[in-house]
Amino acid sequence: MAYQPMTLVDLAGHLSRQPDAKIRWKLVWEFLEEYRWEPAAKQADLLLEEPPMTGDERWDVLLGALAEHLAAQLDRSPPDWARSRVLTTPWFPSSLPSKRMEALIWAPAAFRKHGVYLSARDLDAA
Repeated sequence: MAYQPMTLVDLAGHLSRQPDAKIRWKLVWEFLEEYRWEPAAKQADLLLEEPPMTGDERWDVLLGALAEHLAAQLDRSPPDWARSRVLTTPWFPSSLPSKRMEALIWAPAAFRKHGVYLSARDLDAA
């Protein structure tokens, strides 16, 4: 079987089976690493299909924010499925006050729109 990069659908499946938040973040970073190595046309394909729910609304919304953020970098519209995934109460994945302040300042627009406050640096460090 030939290598296939992880899609958001694949990522959601991994997240739903993994209760440990640290490992969940490692899975997100693994997705981003695989995504970055793909050509732009293939990158867009990794975002299109709606991922199943993970069992945690925050992570479901994070997937929508991630899809919108990555689509914008490709100068594309976000997938239709991503638009409805929005938190009513903002989520700061880090409990450290300094990381929360950084997220308030540096969260990408797509993440803010969805209610997920995560610094762009955290995405770049992946």
